[in-house]
Amino acid sequence: MRNGRQDAILEIISTQEIETQEELCAELAKRNYTVTQATVSRDVKELRLFKVAGAEKKYRYAYIEDASNKISPRMHNLFRDCVLSIRSALNQVVVKTLHGNGSNAGMIVDKLDLPEIVGSIAGDDTLLIVTGDEEQAKVVVEKMNEYLK
Repeated sequence: MRNGRQDAILEIISTQEIETQEELCAELAKRNYTVTQATVSRDVKELRLFKVAGAEKKYRYAYIEDASNKISPRMHNLFRDCVLSIRSALNQVVVKTLHGNGSNAGMIVDKLDLPEIVGSIAGDDTLLIVTGDEEQAKVVVEKMNEYLK
């Protein structure tokens, strides 16, 4: 049942702009899946869905097909499209993104698995990356700028 429901979720978000879990529940109900918002919340987490800016709605759920830990071309394009600037400040790197894309950039940076990165935290339009020292921060900025090309 779970696999079928999750396949239905992926089909729904690929054909419609779904902004909330409640909307997703309603669409699943139309397909004869009786679910609670808590179940949909677990599915969203398991499928690693994230929100991007929508054309008709403010946000919509999106999915990147590559389930491996590699960066797909689609993720690469998302990163290139949402990052506005990358700057270092002492042992930190500040990545400014389009509104609502801080966590998307953070997800992609996490997948890059750069050894210089100690950790990161994402906000609405900013990703803060912490490195071991100033030199490592500069290396991260260089690597990420290369990735933007």
